[in-house]
Formats: sequence, C-alpha cells, structure tokens
Amino acid sequence: MEIESERKESLNVPVSKLPLVEEPSPAEDFRSSFHWRIFRIMAEFVDGWQFLADFKKTVTFFGSARFKKGDEWYEEAHKLGKMLALEGFSIITGGGPGIMEAGNQGAFEARRESKKKGVGDSIGLNIKLPFEQRINRYVEKAVAFHYFFVRKVMLSYYAQAYVYFPGGFGTLDEALELITLVQTRKIPKIPIILVGKEFWKPLTDWIEKSVYGKFQAIDKEDMEIYKIVNSAEEAYELVKKAPERKEF
Repeated sequence: MEIESERKESLNVPVSKLPLVEEPSPAEDFRSSFHWRIFRIMAEFVDGWQFLADFKKTVTFFGSARFKKGDEWYEEAHKLGKMLALEGFSIITGGGPGIMEAGNQGAFEARRESKKKGVGDSIGLNIKLPFEQRINRYVEKAVAFHYFFVRKVMLSYYAQAYVYFPGGFGTLDEALELITLVQTRKIPKIPIILVGKEFWKPLTDWIEKSVYGKFQAIDKEDMEIYKIVNSAEEAYELVKKAPERKEF
C-alpha cells in the first residue's frame, strides 16, 4: 500500500512543479524540429514508393560517379542498360554521372531507337544537395529525395536484380547491404551481380579466405548470394533468368 501511495504521488505532480517547456527562439524555423522531420521522412517514403509502384520490371545499377564516357566500365554499363531496356527492364540509377549516367543512357537510347513496344524506362532517384546534384540528361522519369537513407532504401527496393560496377565506399556499402538482406532472408534471393573481376575478386577472395575460411563468420552458402562477371553480356544472361518479384 505504501509503495502504491508513493507511486500515485509521483504521478500526480502539481502543475507548478512541472518543468517549463522552452519556447523556440523567433529565429528558429519549425521545420527544423525533429517532430517535423519525422513527417518529412514519412512523406519521402510515401512519394518514393508511390513513384516506383508504376514500374513492374526493374534493374538497379550501382557504381562510381567518376567514370566518364570511353572508360571501360562506363561503356559496359551503357551496353547493359541498352540490352536490358530492349528486353523490357526499366533501368533505375541514382540519377547522377558516371555509371548512373551510363545505365540511363543505354535505356534512353533503347527507347529512342527501338520501334517495338515494352521497352524499359530510364529512371533516376536523385538526391537534393545544397549545391544541387546534377541529374544526368538521360533520365526520363525521376523523383528527388532530401534524405540519403530514404533514397538508399528506394534504390534497394523491389528490383528484380541489382548490378554493381566498380565504385567507391557508397557502392561497396550498398553491395554488402543487399548481400546481408538476402543472407538474413529479409528479401528473397535475387541476382546480385558484381561486374568487373579485377575490381571485385580481391574482395571476394578476402571474404572466402578470411571471413569464411579463417574466422567462420559466414556460411559457405552465403558466398553463393552474389555472382562475379566481366561483361555486359554475362550480366544480361543472369538478369534475364531473374524471377519476377511479387511481394510489395
């Protein structure tokens, strides 16, 4: 009874003893509050999913923004984007330069040059920056995000295959995250294709010899989640066999 009495007293604090709520200074914008941020994040997710719902057959390209036309992997991404678009796959990228531009260029050209129906779209998921990221000229359908993590979810969402060309920390992060999602069965087993043996083999050798072989931190089957290829043609053959994803 004594404990219950103390509990009631602690819950019934006189208004005069409640801590004061600090008034925001006139210079503060209500949009900078965490309350408003939550709604902004929710709105970005809604907009992103609403946008992607119109595309039923997609492949997402990842890779360095630093490659330029004429570079080996730019040209391979360009070729693969075109081949897949002609097969009816829409190409999703981050909308920027480099590999993103190459994939979009391939899809863009496929739509312009082919007279057959059902050619895939060229799609960009752009990011808003203080000095706005340049969306490449080959993107035909786009949506922009304020938050990197929301955009990352959208890039990783609902594609039938994910193709990773050589890239920097962002590309490595996105590749390992998708591999983890398949490993933990958060998403179905879908093609995760690493293009460029010279770039990816040192990483996968380390995973095999150290992560698996020495430390047993993963299972042998986990190394079957991803495939390494060395050309657009090899990647194309793997993507073509990808089952349609029906979960939403």
